[in-house]
Amino acid sequence: MPPRDYPLEPFWMPFTANRQFKAAPRILVSARDMHYVTEDGRRILDGTAGLWCVNAGHCRPKIVEAIRRQADALDYSPLFQMGHPGEFRAAALIAQLAPEGLDHVFFANSGSEAVDTALKIALAYQRARGEGHRNVLIGRERGYHGVGFGGISIGGVPATRKAFGNMLGRVDHLPHTHNLERNAFSRGQPEWGAHLADDLETRLIPLHDASNIAAVIVEPVAGSTGVLVPPKGYLERLRAICDKHGLLLIFDEVITGFGRTGQAFAAQTFGVTPDMITFAKGVTSGAVPLAGVIVRREIYETVVNRAAPDTVEFSHGYTYSGHPLATAAAEATLALYHEDKLFERARELAPHFEQALHSLKGAGPVIDIRNFGLMAGIELEPLPGKPGVRGYQTFLKCFEKGVMIRVTGDIIALSPPLIISKAQIDDLAGTIGSVLRAAA
Repeated sequence: MPPRDYPLEPFWMPFTANRQFKAAPRILVSARDMHYVTEDGRRILDGTAGLWCVNAGHCRPKIVEAIRRQADALDYSPLFQMGHPGEFRAAALIAQLAPEGLDHVFFANSGSEAVDTALKIALAYQRARGEGHRNVLIGRERGYHGVGFGGISIGGVPATRKAFGNMLGRVDHLPHTHNLERNAFSRGQPEWGAHLADDLETRLIPLHDASNIAAVIVEPVAGSTGVLVPPKGYLERLRAICDKHGLLLIFDEVITGFGRTGQAFAAQTFGVTPDMITFAKGVTSGAVPLAGVIVRREIYETVVNRAAPDTVEFSHGYTYSGHPLATAAAEATLALYHEDKLFERARELAPHFEQALHSLKGAGPVIDIRNFGLMAGIELEPLPGKPGVRGYQTFLKCFEKGVMIRVTGDIIALSPPLIISKAQIDDLAGTIGSVLRAAA
């Protein structure tokens, strides 16, 4: 391994145990298709699509070339009172993939920004229609919606909340749907738990009154907290309750969007259409940051058409919203999904993926396996008094054996690129199994 020509210490790494990492760093220097390459030349099978994002595989030539061409033609364009062709083309392509009726796209740069944008759109919409008192936002326990103050307020992950004190005040939470006693080792959607959606109508609406609630936001499949799959009928009940009481329903599809569940969006896979969808990650296969919100036409028209003429209707946006390089990457990525039929491929591979992962039942400390599309969570029994240690040790051992997994506490989360082969799925499951059995 060549000596490093850079110091490790100045960089404060996100979501990382910095002291632990810098004592034994894991440095990636290149990638192609399904593999990373480390600084010591080892190939690492990517079982997580980077960070849920590299859905089309790494360094795909058509995406790389699109970015290169765009950088040579127009590196940056201001997005306030200006535009460039790429942002309009990309928005149209994304809207074409969305469920019917969701046809306007507001660009941001990350999932966190997309969520905060969606919350602000919800509040702006309620105000524009003369119901500005609707300002309560409902999230869900164990929901992850990024790290903006809006996202961590409506999210339900204690570790992202506890250090920061008071956040948004008008927020409440639905219960999560994860229940090991009832649903352990479910394949696809669990049978038990649809009634948990009723908490919105039986507890939260009576507590806050529907006339004060602006929106409800959930992940169709909760990814970052361990792949929590919605029970059968759960999302349908949420939609029905929101319709009954005039609440907006937002699906956070930062993880599930762009093929992860076998359709463009999980909303289509589950047959439930929300009022807004947040997206990020897979829209560019991780090549350049891009995110946004897809909005139902009536929401857009209400906010825009009820504003005074010649005024900025929605005072929100980012310097890099719809950046030329990002939208070029999005156009190329969306074309690649179509050309390579990657959404269809995800559907075709899902049964093999399910079978391979569920074959690990009984492997060492495994207490649950759950899956949907090309997503899976493998829950491990924690070491006594040491939550998260077993998961982290499993992550390290898999990396040593040439496989990248993601762990959240003692849950292994898997989300490989959609280009993965059946043989690579078997390698992924086999490596994890050998590590877990050795640990036992």
